[in-house]
Parts: sequence; structure tokens; C-alpha cells
Amino acid sequence: MNQIIETIMNHRSIRKFSDKPLTNDQIKTIVESAHRASSSSNVMAYSIIGVSDQEVKDKLHAISGHDHVKTNGHLLIFCADLHRIEQLDEVERSEAFQENLESTEQFIVGTIDAALAAQNAAVAAESLGLGICYLGSLRNDIEAFNDVLKAPSHVVPLFGLAIGHPREIPDIKPRMPLQAIYHENEYIPFEKQKHYIQEYDQTMKDYYESRNSNNKQETWTEQINQKYQKPTRMDVGPFVKSKNLNKR
Repeated sequence: MNQIIETIMNHRSIRKFSDKPLTNDQIKTIVESAHRASSSSNVMAYSIIGVSDQEVKDKLHAISGHDHVKTNGHLLIFCADLHRIEQLDEVERSEAFQENLESTEQFIVGTIDAALAAQNAAVAAESLGLGICYLGSLRNDIEAFNDVLKAPSHVVPLFGLAIGHPREIPDIKPRMPLQAIYHENEYIPFEKQKHYIQEYDQTMKDYYESRNSNNKQETWTEQINQKYQKPTRMDVGPFVKSKNLNKR
């Protein structure tokens, strides 16, 4: 196993950071690593917003509710971004161009491009001995999230990435058995996955009962049931359409 794979396999979310900021060199390395990620047709339909201003972090913390939004070494925000494409002087703004730009396909392209860049950033940060935590909670109020960042039309802020020097090293959370995740040649019927899901339920129950902090008694299935019983962030769909994306 090489060092890159060891870094990936040792991933865990860090939610408590020291107050030591990242150096400019560290930030540059992480962002440049993100920028080298694969991109569909080299469109690079994403933008990264680095947040160093504590006042901005505090505003984002009010949206998220998680302390690591405001207490970290550096905060990156990843956006799906077709604004720069829409603004190019040389393009012919035909009806076909606009329909394509505002399609579901192009929104997916922007979302995937941003996610690929973010994962490159995450691996780069962890390879430098830093910790990371993804922040989907910034979509708790996506309009406020957008307003803090002053994102224009055709730009949707998707999630954040808190990076910093870990103040604690939590246990690695177990993952579902590969037999339920990896399908060969065609999709595996659910009945053939079920055994592995039940196995994972017991693994997660044991994990939650024995981990160093925030102990609880809960299986993965129970956790998922609770999550999907409550509609969450239902304003995201209409908001994306209001930004002239995912309209067709």
C-alpha cells in the first residue's frame, strides 16, 4: 500500500481544530491540487471561495450551526459555476446555448466538477497532516448562504470544506461492506444486498456504543429512517432554478 492510499484509507472527519491558521503555502498547495482534478470537457464549471475573514465565517456559522465553520485553519466553499461561461464575450447567446447552459445535465456537470475538486483538496490537505470536514449544513439556508458569498446568477454554492490542524483524532467510521456497494456488470438486486446491510447495522451499533465520544445505540438503518422521515432543505430545488440552473 503506497502513501496516497494510506492517506485515503485513514480518512476521518475532524470537527475540532486548533486555532493555528494554515500557511499561504499550504492553502496554495491545497487549492492547486483541487484545480488539477478531472473536469468534464475541461469546462471547469466550478469555483472555490476561500474564507479567511472571521466575520464571514461567523455569518456562515449562523447558517450551519457547527462550530468548525468558524473555528478552523481555513475554510473553502465549493460552487457549481456556469456564470463565467454565460458571461463570455465571444459566445453566441442563441436559444440553444441558453437551454443547454440551464439544463439539468450542465448543473450535474458543475456539481460533479466541484465535488471532484473538493476531494482532491481533501486528500491534499490530509497528506499534509491536516484534517478536514465537509459542510453540507451550509445549505440549511441556501439563500442566506448565497447572499453571504454574493454569488451571481448561474452560480450555486454547494458545500464547504473546513481544514485545519486536528485538536482530536476520532475513530475511523466503518463503511458498508463492499458487496453492497460494488456491483459488477449490472445492478445487484436489493435482496442480495440485504444481508450485508444487516451486517453493517450490527457493525455500526457496536461502533456507536464503543467510540470515544458521543456514544449512542443506533443502527445505520435506524439512522437512515430518522433522516428521511423529515423533509430537509426543500428550498434547494427552487433556489437552484432561481439561479437559472437545472431548469430543463
